[in-house]
Amino acid sequence: MKTQKNSNISKFYKRTIQERQTLIQDWSNLENDQIKSLNNSGLEIEDANHMIENVVGRYSLPFGIATNFKINSKDYLIPMVVEEPSVVAACSYAGKLFRDTGGFTAHSDAPIMVGQIQIVDVDNVKATQDILHNNRDKIVAKANEIGGSIIKRGGGAVDIEVRVFSNTSIGDMVILHLLYDTRDAMGANAVNTAVEYIAPYIEEITNKKVNLRILSNLTDKRKAYAEGTVHQENLKTDNLSGEEVVDAIVEAGIFAEVDPYRATTHNKGIMNGIDAVLIATGNDWRAVEAGAHAYAARSGTYSSLTKWTKDENGNLHGRIEMPLAVGIVGGATRVHKNAQIALQILDVSTAQELAEIAVTVGLAQNFAAIRALATDGIQHGHMRMHARQLAVAAGADAFHVASIAQQMIKEKNIRLERAKELVIAYREGANNE
Repeated sequence: MKTQKNSNISKFYKRTIQERQTLIQDWSNLENDQIKSLNNSGLEIEDANHMIENVVGRYSLPFGIATNFKINSKDYLIPMVVEEPSVVAACSYAGKLFRDTGGFTAHSDAPIMVGQIQIVDVDNVKATQDILHNNRDKIVAKANEIGGSIIKRGGGAVDIEVRVFSNTSIGDMVILHLLYDTRDAMGANAVNTAVEYIAPYIEEITNKKVNLRILSNLTDKRKAYAEGTVHQENLKTDNLSGEEVVDAIVEAGIFAEVDPYRATTHNKGIMNGIDAVLIATGNDWRAVEAGAHAYAARSGTYSSLTKWTKDENGNLHGRIEMPLAVGIVGGATRVHKNAQIALQILDVSTAQELAEIAVTVGLAQNFAAIRALATDGIQHGHMRMHARQLAVAAGADAFHVASIAQQMIKEKNIRLERAKELVIAYREGANNE
């Protein structure tokens, strides 16, 4: 029987890097060579040269672990690659609070992507629509002639939709949507291959011109959802009761629901968490960003991706839904060793499970951010890590980084110029000993 893992690791942040790596190695059964890979970029220069053009080197970002997460009764340690201070700590803190009520619940839609075929020079919209609908089965079958491994795994084209845009500046357009099940792949290549393959057939049956053939990153048929509750009592601070904090977070959430200026920053905070998971696992975070923001504006007004409410017991309840197309096969995961390690740490078996993890981290990060805003202010925790970054940028050695950061915080003077002054002072003090 498999031993139940526990992601609630006490004082993980206080352990040395080597101690954390040992814990992660035990958690995920990583090989020693994989741990060595975590100490560098995880990407060989020759592999990088095959990924993009004009390669001159590699670029590294911190690879961290968010603890405390329980999602659908399963414990996870969450790999996160991000340069912004406080994100990993905030998610870990949120995971702990939601854990006290049983953790998060999450689910996701089937991995259906949309491929678009633009039909132009349409003089009879109704006739073109009818032709496409009447040939639905043949279009789907045609697309599946070239599906390859996705077809073998039970995926492929499953249906079509037909949309009309009348009286545009180039006349009437008919847009064919090919609905395509990509299984455990994100699916961009498969969908693009399919729509390009069937485009000549669409021209043949409609006797019209096909222009663009491309997938859409508004993956609103492939959404992920997460929700969870935090006990009111766990939210109280030195100055505020739990009830007051719940009310403040709900009020902050409604602000983001009604105001695009606030919603933009609110949703950016959500993506701080999601993007970090996507980058760690080698997924296309830009595609998910585009889909998320388009979905946030689906009503005609840009709004929040999350909703915060007070439940009947006075506790805080949060929910998120958004398009989230990810993969656990293909893409960068084929060549990036650290992306493979991240997936091994997560121990996911499907792309849908990864999407559910990522959307949950987005909800957790959003909670942590608005809780901070509604209580101490966002700078309280953020500036602590920012001070450490400034100390490093000023040239502090590893032994003095914490002391210099603490001094700047004490003085409430967190600036690069002050960090440089303190570095010089510490060096002179060491030289005089």
